[in-house]
Amino acid sequence: MPLLSADPAAFPAEPPVDTHDPAVTAAHDWAAFSALDEMTDHWARPGWSDGSRAYYWMLTFPDDQRLAALAGHCQEELAPLGLDPVPTDGLHITLARVGTPGVVTPGQLDSLARDAEALLPSAFFVHAMPLAGSRGAVRLSLGPWEPLLRLHHVLAKAGSSVGLAPKKPTSAFRPHLSLAYNNRRRPAAPVVDAVSSLRALPAVELSVPAVQLVELRREGRTYRWDVRKSVPLG
Repeated sequence: MPLLSADPAAFPAEPPVDTHDPAVTAAHDWAAFSALDEMTDHWARPGWSDGSRAYYWMLTFPDDQRLAALAGHCQEELAPLGLDPVPTDGLHITLARVGTPGVVTPGQLDSLARDAEALLPSAFFVHAMPLAGSRGAVRLSLGPWEPLLRLHHVLAKAGSSVGLAPKKPTSAFRPHLSLAYNNRRRPAAPVVDAVSSLRALPAVELSVPAVQLVELRREGRTYRWDVRKSVPLG
């Protein structure tokens, strides 16, 4: 397993000192978020305009009612901030970008899914909570990171074998689950304060029995996707 490394494009830029302890990763997320002076517009992303599509590896939770309830409660409490909430059927953990439909062929997707299935680790659980954020979103911390890092590493290895290595290596991966996206430049303090009051909510345990290869698309100020392959973990 490659060690995490500092990356100015990642958030937090510096990795936590321990990826096995959820308390450590959660505290690290919060320290980085609470130190922000300003938040940026999540949607101001060159090359990712309304209608854009790309293939991604993700973890999706369409039937997890506890996660949906937690997300809905947090989003309701944060509503005065005017963030863009993630729909409850759109909650996800982004793992790795694969490529665009105009470049990646159906045959490559089939090969990628087949190679990944042969390498995938066993199913696992991860805890979501407490709430924190980044420069462009309010998001749940996840823990432990270790099984997610192992999964990312395997997906990157499978991608490399079929010429679809992800842009970001596992060393720059920072697992999280976004609940709402920031849609303008603004001082961070009011958002940090609002998030702080929700950090004592109980964690939700997420089951990860499979990983999804999806065709992700941007629809205005939200993300939607179609699952192309759902690959079971070992």
